Amino acid sequence: MIDSHQHFWKLERGDYGWLTEDMEVLYRNYLPEDLVPMLEQFNISGTIVVQAAPTYEETQFLLSLYERYEWIKGVVGWLDLSSPSFPEQLEKLLKNPGVVGLRPMLQDIEQSDWILQEKVVENVKILHQKGLLLDLLINKKHIPFVLELLKALPDLRAVVDHMAKPNIAQGELSGWKEDMKSLAEYPNVWCKVSGFMTEAVPYEWRTEDFNPYIQHVAKVFGPSRLLFGSDWPVCLSAGSYGDTIDIINKNLPDSLTTDERERIFTENAKKFYRLNTTTEESLR
Repeated sequence: MIDSHQHFWKLERGDYGWLTEDMEVLYRNYLPEDLVPMLEQFNISGTIVVQAAPTYEETQFLLSLYERYEWIKGVVGWLDLSSPSFPEQLEKLLKNPGVVGLRPMLQDIEQSDWILQEKVVENVKILHQKGLLLDLLINKKHIPFVLELLKALPDLRAVVDHMAKPNIAQGELSGWKEDMKSLAEYPNVWCKVSGFMTEAVPYEWRTEDFNPYIQHVAKVFGPSRLLFGSDWPVCLSAGSYGDTIDIINKNLPDSLTTDERERIFTENAKKFYRLNTTTEESLR
C-alpha cells in the first residue's frame, strides 16, 4: 500500500504555529523512525509526506528526509503562491526530484477567497505547467472559490485533502455532498480518503459513523480518483494508524472489486503523484 498523506515534524524547528502544548499526543517530535513500525505492521511500501508548516525551510527539511528514506516516495511542499518571486523559488525547488506537489494551507488563511488573487492564479498556472500537483487543504467556506478557480483552470490537477473536512461529529452531510459532487465534476480533481477521524468525536466514534461520507466520495469520484491517506500522526489525536485503514475498508462500497480497492490503497497514489519508484530510487 501507498499512504498518500502523512506528516513529520520536529518541534525545535519552530515553524509549526498550529502545534501547541494543549494538543497532548501531537506535541512531540514525529520522525521517520516513529512511523516505521506502522509501515511494517500494515505492509505499507511507501508514503507521500505532506508539509505541515507554511515555510520553505520545512519543505527543505522534508526533502532531506526523502533523501535518506527510500520508502518516502514524494514530498508535497510549500511555497508562497502569492509571492512575485514564486517562479524563481519553484525552479530552485524543482532541482530536487522528490517534489511532487505543493500545498497552500488554505484552512489557516483568514481570507476565504485567497486562492483567487490574480498573482496566486498566475502562479498556480505555472505550477500546473511544471507538472506539479496541487493539494487542497480546504473546508466548506473555500469550496465556492476553489470551484471558481477550477472553472478558470479546468485542466488543473488537484486533490482534495481529507474529503474537504466535513463536520462528522455534527453529522454534516447535505451541503457537503453537493459540494463534493461539484468538485468531482472536474475529472482532474481527485480526493483523499483521509483525516476523517479528527472530524468525528475523538475516540468515541463508531466505524459506521463514516459510512455516508466514504460511500459518497466513492460514488462521485469513483475508485479511480480516491487515495488512501492516514494523516499520521494527526490521526493519533482521535484513533490509531490501523483504525484509518480499517474504517476505509469497512465503509467502501461492497460492490468494489479487488482491483478497485487496490487502486484506492496503492495504484492511485502512484498515478496521481506520477511516482516512478525505479527512477526515484536510482537517483538516491
